[in-house]
Amino acid sequence: MDQFFTWEVLATLAGASAAVSILTQAFKDAFDRLPTQWLSYILAVVVLGLATLFTGGADAGAWALIPFNAVIVSTSANGAYAAVLRAKKTE
Repeated sequence: MDQFFTWEVLATLAGASAAVSILTQAFKDAFDRLPTQWLSYILAVVVLGLATLFTGGADAGAWALIPFNAVIVSTSANGAYAAVLRAKKTE
């Protein structure tokens, strides 16, 4: 594997959660009036939408599920970041 992120990886829960976590941390200061959880959800919708578009799975059913799948991706990304913060505090 010569690339960390591919569209196929971003279409998975783990890949999308990792990307959303990284993007949320990168952009949260730029959107400081927007709660971080909402920013995470919006980024999850964008990442999943682009991954769906570029992997050729863009049918009506896939587009209808993106907002629901984005909730799972967003909460996974937020939870993973919270776990990392907890682990850093115990060191």
